[in-house]
Amino acid sequence: MSDAIEGGCICGAVRYRVEEDAPPVYACHCIDCQTHTGSAFALQMPVFASKFSVDGELTTADHVMPGGSVSTIHACAKCLVRLYTTISHRPGLCTVRAGTLDDSKDLDPVAHIWLRSKQDWDALPDGVRTFEAMPDEADWFEILDTANRLQKGGSG
Repeated sequence: MSDAIEGGCICGAVRYRVEEDAPPVYACHCIDCQTHTGSAFALQMPVFASKFSVDGELTTADHVMPGGSVSTIHACAKCLVRLYTTISHRPGLCTVRAGTLDDSKDLDPVAHIWLRSKQDWDALPDGVRTFEAMPDEADWFEILDTANRLQKGGSG
């Protein structure tokens, strides 16, 4: 059984737990993520909703994405820190803001997406997968499966 990882908002009113020890993370450089974070990209961690639990009061806001899917932002009702997102076209997945983990300093993104809107000054590391926009579903799930195998000690 793998260990869980935990995180929460800055005021401590909301805590969450992921029943996996090392879900993959990716960096999204899309304009929406830049706007939501006030930064150059968002560090995201997709997890299965069945392995994700939240304790505390949340507030939500819906955003219609360019492709028509609805992204629901889940934030602490008190301090408004955005903790995770659910997306209508990917039921069963929650996308956690990896910076809200209790310990995120050793996270290495397995991919960088939406490079067509990346800030010019943002240099990417060698050897990481990159995509000009959102990867298609086959690439997307291959990236996440590969990352999971490698993180669990597999040969990839």
